[in-house]
Amino acid sequence: MEVVKYQEIGNIGEIVIDNPPVNATSHAVREGLMAALEKANLNARIQAIILRCEGRTFVAGADIREFGKPPKDPHLSVVNHAFESSPKPVVCALHGTALGGGLELALSCHVRLAAAGTRLGLPEVSLGILPGAGGTQRLPRLIGTAAAAEMIATGELIDARRALDLGVIDAIVEEDLRAAALVRARQMAQDNIPIRRTRELAADAISGEDLKRIEETIRRKARGQLAPFKALESVLAASRLPFDEGQEQERAFFRELVASEQAAALRHAFFVEREAVKPHSPDPSIKPGAIQTVGVVGSGTMGTGIAIAFLRADMSVVLTDAQDASLNRAKETIASALASDVAKGRSSEARMQQRQAALTLDTSLASLRSADLIIEAVYEDMAVKQEVFHQLDRVAKDGAILASNTSYLDVNRIAEAVRRPLPVLGLHFFSPAHVMRLVEVIRTDTVSDEAVLTVQAAIKRLGKTPVTMRVCDGFVGNRMLTQRTRQAYFMLEEGALPDRIDKVLHGFGFPMGPFQMADLAGLDVGWRNRQSRLDTLTPRERRCDILDQLYQQGRYGQKTGSGFYRYDNGRDPQPDPQVEALIVAHSERVGLRRREVSDEEILVRCVHPMINEGARLLEEGIVQRPGDIDTVWLHGYGFPRYRGGPMFYADGIGLEKVLETMRRYHAETGEAYWKPAGLLADLARSGKGFYTAD
Repeated sequence: MEVVKYQEIGNIGEIVIDNPPVNATSHAVREGLMAALEKANLNARIQAIILRCEGRTFVAGADIREFGKPPKDPHLSVVNHAFESSPKPVVCALHGTALGGGLELALSCHVRLAAAGTRLGLPEVSLGILPGAGGTQRLPRLIGTAAAAEMIATGELIDARRALDLGVIDAIVEEDLRAAALVRARQMAQDNIPIRRTRELAADAISGEDLKRIEETIRRKARGQLAPFKALESVLAASRLPFDEGQEQERAFFRELVASEQAAALRHAFFVEREAVKPHSPDPSIKPGAIQTVGVVGSGTMGTGIAIAFLRADMSVVLTDAQDASLNRAKETIASALASDVAKGRSSEARMQQRQAALTLDTSLASLRSADLIIEAVYEDMAVKQEVFHQLDRVAKDGAILASNTSYLDVNRIAEAVRRPLPVLGLHFFSPAHVMRLVEVIRTDTVSDEAVLTVQAAIKRLGKTPVTMRVCDGFVGNRMLTQRTRQAYFMLEEGALPDRIDKVLHGFGFPMGPFQMADLAGLDVGWRNRQSRLDTLTPRERRCDILDQLYQQGRYGQKTGSGFYRYDNGRDPQPDPQVEALIVAHSERVGLRRREVSDEEILVRCVHPMINEGARLLEEGIVQRPGDIDTVWLHGYGFPRYRGGPMFYADGIGLEKVLETMRRYHAETGEAYWKPAGLLADLARSGKGFYTAD
């Protein structure tokens, strides 16, 4: 397929990129651009050039499949230099998204027009690199060093209006974009308007105040990542160095970063996330059904959040609860969330009113008769959920899909409460449901592929990431989290303190450690979960009742101002001597002599058992791919993205190290949870990894 086309329209040369799905600047595109530009410039009849793209978007970035491979000429920086150096004016027409290499190409053109709704940005830092084709040198010359530094170092995307205000583009086009580009090109040729080359502009010096603010933003948003600070350094060079020298430094930084472990991990995350959300069906002829109306049973925190998510996707929602007071609270929360969308510019007043009108509140399950999908979001108790599904069996319409929002219960048992042949599955939303992107989609033994595909499509309409798996206790995320939580509590008994363990996990890259997270979720919630599972715990786990003691003291976490930490100033956790005394007394009571627990031991005991459990999930067929596990942990549990996810991280450190940890502690304790998974042992023995198993 010809990915770059060239034609002449009178005295205008038109260069069109047609490389679906996102017009990435692949090697073939770069070659085609150079050839087309040469044709236009060699033809004496051509007086101006327009550059545009077919399909739904302008160039949305480079072809990242080429990253890490030997470069092929021409490099994009050479293409950009050629367009910028063209003796004939080049008008670029942007639509959809102009990202990464796409925006770098546009910055090299002499005039930039954008359709209303276009989004622009240089988000390379999200892949652990920086713009490598002149972006860090051209953008500051065009919009100022401070504005460019903020955009590039944070990877921020901006809309066309913001781009026009900053000076990234020259005009917004409301009507026919191609026609407007032709008019502008003809005008430049006819009026002999001077060409403005971005590289010839001067970049201003950044103020100390702006620099400090941007550095603080990077530390807050991209803690532990290398690329944002390298990107900032490269942008600052634009104000100190001539263009060619600045671009040479940019290329050096790019080569350094693209070969880094962080960039490899971030590229991995990019690919596995897209693979994880692909429809799971052995029969490509099966298509997802349509969902227009969603029913939600239970108007607590989870049910209300789920309702907000579907309303934002412009679906009708019927929210039911037996208690009027709960429904009234939910109504206020939903109204506040939708109003906030308007205040933040994410929605219009008219759209907010439409969404509010699409919400029905009712105390009767009979109001769910028209729902295509009904999601139960009641208390996490098997008997309660089974009773709800027994009632839904009587009111749901034929063909409706029934889903339980559960974090660990056996959805197959819940499905047994339904006698009619209605599809039943699990949907584990993460709290807050209208914010968190991950949804675990749990296939029951009897659910159809069509129902699963339908739900996957509906979840993607919410802008969320559905990862599909089979039924097991805790599914993927919580089953692995259990391994980390167990060891964290055991290390409290043995000699560590909450802030030490949290500091190590935070230093590894998690947004917070296990005990700060427990305080945030509520120790009362954790205590109820523990009580519901006491019969499954080992003797040592039952004996390790530190959580029980805190609960009995009314320390429920942030909500009560004290949990594992004190919260004297709102959400700022402070170590509490009372908790330390409680833990030390507990160790004495159970006969454990406290010792120094090293940072290395904390990290190994928290992370390696999770990896081993991930191997079990693969071994048991709960998930089909290690990337599904990594996606769950990246989106639902804050695993540091620049480490790629637990299974990718395991390959990086070597599975033999994880196996050695499991064997050592299994020999010391004899506990089954330290037993190495068969898959882990097999791969380690063969010198392979989870991603090199085949």
